[in-house]
Amino acid sequence: QVQLVELGGDSVQAGGSLQLSCVVSGAEIEDRCMAWFRQAPGKEREMVAWMNAGPSITSYAASVKGRFAISEEKRKNTLLLRMGSLKPDDTGTYYCASAPGELYKTCGTWLEDSVVWGQGAQVTVSV
Repeated sequence: QVQLVELGGDSVQAGGSLQLSCVVSGAEIEDRCMAWFRQAPGKEREMVAWMNAGPSITSYAASVKGRFAISEEKRKNTLLLRMGSLKPDDTGTYYCASAPGELYKTCGTWLEDSVVWGQGAQVTVSV
């Protein structure tokens, strides 16, 4: 059974940086599609970034492109999200997600029942 634990949520000032980690157990991270989502108060959950199994593909939401970087630390079976130039609009609960993947193929819609979610990590960006 795949389990995900997010670490690193914090409160930071606008313009600052933060790194989130997602420790994966029950599967090898390089065999899975992995993603970060976030949900701001009163808003729907939105995709932040994802990467396919391998990985060979990464994709970002337009709002974070150039500021955030998704990567994996295979030795620790951990997904990372490096966030820079943070803005108050980046405030929210950040969720790690994992889905079955085919090596070097694109990922699904993240709506499938097979997607596993972490418990979330709070990120607050203040002016």
